[in-house]
Order: sequence, then C-alpha cells, then structure tokens
Amino acid sequence: MPPRNRWLVLATVSSALFLIVIDMTVLYTALPRLTHDLAATAIEKLWIVNAYPLVVAGLLPGLGGLGDRVGHKRMFMSGLAVFGIASLVAAFSPTPEALIAARVLLAIGAAMMMPATLSLIRLTFTDESERAFAIGIWAAVASGGAAMGPIVGGVMLEWFWWGSVFLINVPIVLCALLAGAFVLVNRRPENAHPFDLIGSAQVMVGLVGLVYAIKEVANRDPSLLASSIALVIGGLALATFVRRQRRSAHPLIDFELFRNARFTSGVVAALVASAALIGVELVFSQRLQLVLGLSPLEAGLMILPIPAASFIAGPLTGLAMPHFGATRVLTSALTLTGLALVVYLLTYDGAPVVWLSVLAAMGFGLGASMTAASSVIMLSTPEKHAGMAASVEEVSFELGGALGIAVLGSVMTALYTRAMTVPAGVDATVADSFDEALLASESLGDAAATQLRALARGAFDEAFIGVIALASLFVLGVAFGIWRKAVAPH
Repeated sequence: MPPRNRWLVLATVSSALFLIVIDMTVLYTALPRLTHDLAATAIEKLWIVNAYPLVVAGLLPGLGGLGDRVGHKRMFMSGLAVFGIASLVAAFSPTPEALIAARVLLAIGAAMMMPATLSLIRLTFTDESERAFAIGIWAAVASGGAAMGPIVGGVMLEWFWWGSVFLINVPIVLCALLAGAFVLVNRRPENAHPFDLIGSAQVMVGLVGLVYAIKEVANRDPSLLASSIALVIGGLALATFVRRQRRSAHPLIDFELFRNARFTSGVVAALVASAALIGVELVFSQRLQLVLGLSPLEAGLMILPIPAASFIAGPLTGLAMPHFGATRVLTSALTLTGLALVVYLLTYDGAPVVWLSVLAAMGFGLGASMTAASSVIMLSTPEKHAGMAASVEEVSFELGGALGIAVLGSVMTALYTRAMTVPAGVDATVADSFDEALLASESLGDAAATQLRALARGAFDEAFIGVIALASLFVLGVAFGIWRKAVAPH
C-alpha cells in the first residue's frame, strides 16, 4: 500500500468506529422525547438502549473470526452497508418494537465492522511506532466516542426529531464506503479459522438470558419464575459455550488466556470502566432532563466534561505507562474514577461548577482506565493470540456497556419503583418510570399533575443516589482487587 494512504485508512476506519461506539449512548438525551412519542414502557425503554451493545458483544467473537476467513475489507464494507440501512430503519421506526429490531440490525452491522477496524490498522501500519500511534488513536476514539453520544443526541434534538440521531449516520456511512472502496485492501491470513455459528449463538442466548433475568427482577411486579427460567437458560448457554470452546481446535476464545492474572485484570477493568461510563451517563442524562428540566442540547453540554477529559486521558495514559507500569496506571485510574463518583455523590445537588469539575475528573479516570486496560490485555498476550486478545478486548467494552445499562438501569428502575408513592386515582404504571409519570400527568388537572411530578422527582433522585453509590463501590472494589493481586507474592 502506498505510504500516503495509510493515514486515509486510519481516518476511514476511525470514522466507522466513532459511529459504532457513539450509537451506544446517542439515545440517552433522546430517550425522554422518544419514550413520549412512541409511548414506550420502562422495560421497552431499557431494551431500546440495551439491544445494541448486547447483540454486538454476542456477535463480536464469531464475526471477528469470519473476518479472518473472508477478508477484513469485505467484512468492513458489508458491515457499513448494513449499518447504514439499519440507521434509516431506526430513524423512521413507528413503534418501540420496530426500534428495538432496528437496533439489533445496527448491532449486526457494528459487530461486522468493529474487529475489522483494528485488524485493518494492524495490517496497514508496518512500522511499530506508527502502529502504536494508530492504535492509540483507535483507543481514544473507542473510549471518548461513547461519551460523546449524549452530546451529539442533544445537538440533533435541539432542531430535529428523535430519529435524526440515527439519520446522521447515513452521510458518514456513504463517505466511508466511498473512501473504503479505494484505500482499503482485502487481505486475510492464510490459515483462517472457520466461522463458529453455534458458538456465536450460544453467547447470544447466554447474554440475552442473563440480562432478561436482571431486568425482570427490576419490574414493578416481577415474575420470579420468568427471571429464574431466563437465568437458567442463560447460564446453561454460557456454560455450554465455555465447554465447547475448551474442546475446539479453533476456539473463538482461548480460556487459557485467563490463567494470566494481568490479562484477567485488564478484562475485568475494561468491563467495569465501560459499565460505569455507560451506566452513569444513562442515569445522569435522564436526571438533567427529567428532574432539572434541561433541554436535550443543554443536557448534552453538561455531559461534555466526561468525553473531553476522556479524549485527553488516552494519549497521556499511553505516555505514562512505560514509566509507571500498566498495572499501576490502571489501578490509579480506576481509583480516581471511583473517588470522583463519591465526590459527585456529595456535590450533585450543589453548584454546577463543582460537579462539572468532578465529572471531568471522572471522565479522565475512565478514559485512562479503558486505555490502560487495553494495553494490559494486549501486552500480556502471546503474539500468536493477538487477534483473539483484540476480540476479547472489544467484547469487554461492549459487554461492559450492556451490563452497565442492564444492572445500573435495572437498579434505577427498582429503586424508583420502591420509592415512588402513587397518588389515589392514578394508574399504578407511574411507578414503573419517571417517563410514565410525566406522561400520566398530562391527563391530570394542574394540582394533581404538579403533585405527581413532585413525587416522581423525589423518587427519581433517591434512585439516582443509589445508582451512583453502587457504581462507585464497583469501581473502587475492582481497583482494590487488581492492586491486591498485583502486590500479592507469586
């Protein structure tokens, strides 16, 4: 490939990666309006958000291997086309069910593209220093792009309807398709592994079962039977997947990698950092609009310190790791994130300048954590398993996002339902979510509507405090666990 084209390759795959990660969070500022317009229930709202990262995480291992088989350019270009079509379908979805289906199609396109982005960079950049820089740009886009979603959503909703957050993907997809046709080369290894459709299906069933079980428990009237059945099905599917991979000559994931403590610590850190970023942004963006009454654009601007600091943290973390060590930087970054969440918990109702500064510290810690986790995963893996390690890394981030939405979103719903007092004569569904309470208030008289909104705001804030506290405990607990493992005698 001509040397001048390698930076065009980086620009092309980075633009696609930005679309992939931003679509995980772009709906956050659009959710209140979207929920109102589509009359979505609390459980439908969570699936609208969660279907995308969940399906991406389930498909990544299998589709990464398929890219080795058919060629990374072919997978990248096909994924772009699917992503563009799905964006059009999502933008004009008439019902919550149609939007969930469109989000699944978006996830299929994203899962086709994401492993190919990193693989194409590795194949294109042959100089080690340039390759390290290019992968650093990739990591910065991956970590900072997700945090940019609510801002992009807020800007679009200031002038357009909620479907515009998907429609904006289309021109970028067309430009990337045009550029990719000219600058990308379709190369693949000589000894490509076969595509494991059964393994991919097992992962998908397992993840969906576990997330459904979590969400069902958080419902106002949960079915313990349905939750238990989903938990058993999900657990059995994942257990079968692990057993099958251990026996396979060409596993999607070689679980022997997890015998390396540094590799495992990087995977766990990536999961938790991604879960904290996605989960906290979800509840934070909702509070800004539903409780504080900000517009989508204003809410997006209030979130800006998180992605701005995250983008800055990536390159600085890369410079710091050779001097201080990847594990030390990782534990320090996670500790900073956890402490920032604790301070935010104490200041969230105070002066905006204070908690905006705390959000910047949290964003810096999250960006540094995700960059350090990527480095720990890659540096602790033998070269022959580099592609597999990259797949595990990407799955960690996507699965972390799905779990952040599932766990923290479900905790938010459960705590809100428990704290919400339903006034006499009002439908009990107002205890399912703040959105449904606001929707119900539109059909009440002024006094009753004011009372209902006040009760909903109080219940939401109680739930919000619980979610932030839980997120801080998760992050600090993982930081302590990694530190203990690092200093323990071997």
